[in-house]
Amino acid sequence: MGQLIRRYKNERYPSIAITVDLLTTGIDVPRICNLVFMRRIRSRILYEQMIGRATRRCDEIGKTVFRIYDPVDIYAALQDVNTMKPLVKDPNITIEQLVDELIDEQQLEKAINSPGEQAGETQADVVLSQLSQKLMRVLRKADNKAETKPALKQKLDELHQSWGVEPKSLHQHLHKLGPRQASEFIREHSGLLDQLAEVKSLVGSEYMPLISEHEDEIKERSQSYGVHQRPEDYLDSFNQFIRDQLNQSVALSVVVNKPRDLSREQLREVKLLLDNNGYSEAKLQSAVRNQTNKDIAASIIGHIRRAALGEALKPFEQRVAEAMDKIYAQHAWTSVQRQFLDRLAKQLTHEVIIDRETVNQLPAFQGGAKQLDKILGDQLDNVLDEIGKTMWPKQSA
Repeated sequence: MGQLIRRYKNERYPSIAITVDLLTTGIDVPRICNLVFMRRIRSRILYEQMIGRATRRCDEIGKTVFRIYDPVDIYAALQDVNTMKPLVKDPNITIEQLVDELIDEQQLEKAINSPGEQAGETQADVVLSQLSQKLMRVLRKADNKAETKPALKQKLDELHQSWGVEPKSLHQHLHKLGPRQASEFIREHSGLLDQLAEVKSLVGSEYMPLISEHEDEIKERSQSYGVHQRPEDYLDSFNQFIRDQLNQSVALSVVVNKPRDLSREQLREVKLLLDNNGYSEAKLQSAVRNQTNKDIAASIIGHIRRAALGEALKPFEQRVAEAMDKIYAQHAWTSVQRQFLDRLAKQLTHEVIIDRETVNQLPAFQGGAKQLDKILGDQLDNVLDEIGKTMWPKQSA
């Protein structure tokens, strides 16, 4: 029997265990996702121990829920005495309903002033807790599948940049903020529901089985951009959006007029504005590629300046390389200094903007900006300034 239990825990098969009492307590198999009750019992403690076989967290498979199949109706029979309550009180309530309740000022105010089910808890806390759990299910599952789905991984990376928090940790972030600040976060990120819908679509579902065994055959290949079917229409709408928003957004104005002065917070603000309106960097790059047949990995700054000023798109890594070539030519850098400048260039291709604060936060630079400045002979500020000037030269009148 011990050998069978070890196989059940560690091997793909057997994947179903039928037991009377042997496995109801004391066994830990985190992968268990389904329980089937086939007989009634009267002991609350035993019942909770049986349920406990499926409550183990298992990040390896992206487990966020488990299911109970209950043909003998034991769940209802012991519901009044069961102390193991689901975090989501109503499994049928949707994310959309919970979001609406949080961002509606009147409903939120009422919920904040209404008691929850536990001491010290408000109804707003209950709503936020349910929303957090539903977000966790979607985003943890997505994170688990991202390594094998490049498009999904790219989307999660975009959301990380847009939200300022890892998607898999969004539920914890909102919970820490509390109902009022969580409501402000969701209102700020007005595209949240659409973004979640896109993540769900990229993840796929086991409830969408194949209904045909025929071999796949490509009949047509096309790509749409929301309401726009053609890439040129999408880019035209982006151009118009940038022109319309230039006088409304200070950060966007800095991108167009003084990109070398752009702060990381302003860049995040711009990305959030564009993403909430359907203009992510990935979609813009795809539209340019489909329109021109050229794959130009320009930064979001480059796309904005193309739309506003007609500036030619240039791969961002090329901009970085040109800036660094100029810096290398200006001084007789030592081999150690060149090594750190190379490291700075590599980080810049990922960060888009690097300032002293960024250097302080990057693990690649132990000792932060102060130490790097010392290594570069007190030239760090000049290097950062020259990078900005070379990458984003002033437009001639």
